[in-house]
Amino acid sequence: MKALKLLFLSFTVLIFTTSCYTEVVVEDDYIIDEPVVTLGEVLASYDLWYVNIHETEGNGEVPFLQKAFTVSFNGGVFMANNNLVGIGSTGNGLGIDVGYYGTSGTTLEVDHDIDGIWRMEVFQLNNNRIELYHRPTDTSYFLTGYLASNFDYDYVFYDNIHYFLQEYNVWEKTYVSEEGALNDFDNENFLSFLADGNDIFLSSIDTPGTPVNNLQWDYEGVYTVYDIPGETYLKTLTLDYDYFDNDYFELYVIDDRTIELYHPESGTVYEFTGRGYIQYLKNTQGKDTSSSRKRTKIVNKTMNVTRKGEQRKIKV
Repeated sequence: MKALKLLFLSFTVLIFTTSCYTEVVVEDDYIIDEPVVTLGEVLASYDLWYVNIHETEGNGEVPFLQKAFTVSFNGGVFMANNNLVGIGSTGNGLGIDVGYYGTSGTTLEVDHDIDGIWRMEVFQLNNNRIELYHRPTDTSYFLTGYLASNFDYDYVFYDNIHYFLQEYNVWEKTYVSEEGALNDFDNENFLSFLADGNDIFLSSIDTPGTPVNNLQWDYEGVYTVYDIPGETYLKTLTLDYDYFDNDYFELYVIDDRTIELYHPESGTVYEFTGRGYIQYLKNTQGKDTSSSRKRTKIVNKTMNVTRKGEQRKIKV
């Protein structure tokens, strides 16, 4: 069991409390009343808590934490961003209302609209980092707190780039730079990244503007996303085409519906716009539409390359 740490002066208080003050003996002749922070106050002290899914420990899962990129504790209302698309604007950035929460001592109870009641123990690891421990499944989730004004949207998008690629049914090529040598990828106008866990992509050479339902997929292959050592805000993408070389692309996120693929070998820049947004939320009938996708630990392969394209802030 990990100790819950809250630092007051030069000593440590071991538990959250529901009291407003605690008496602390500093010396034999002096007693000082020190304010104590409650669990509810800690949870509400940050606008957004990023769920670091790759750091999860244990073999079980809490369904609503497995789906959420961020959660928020908003005056008893439990909110979540289950999509990257709209993460900076939905619910004023907090996401959607997915249930209610309450606290007692070190215990957090969430009454989720779909998943029901879940009780978890909360351990504060430092000023903006907490552990949510679900004892029945022996599973821990680690959350990092942010104010909305300093939330690192760029990190969240690149840390979860697989899921962002899957939030649209289709990516349509909408821009090709005048600079760059001719290459086979110039003919590919549509891409789709399937959320089947097998890293499968589809591609089509249909005419730009073709309705999504009328697309003819000409090729199915495997795509791979790579980490670049020392580059937090850059990924590379390879598309495994049999009929031409598997050239790699530098993958950049421009905003929550536009990606850029830079082809270093030819010097060509392509932009793709998402079509057919897949909303992993509740629909108007209150049914859960996100049950088909949950986040899991993903360990990307690494590629040692030097960035060629331009780094930019993601527009949210």
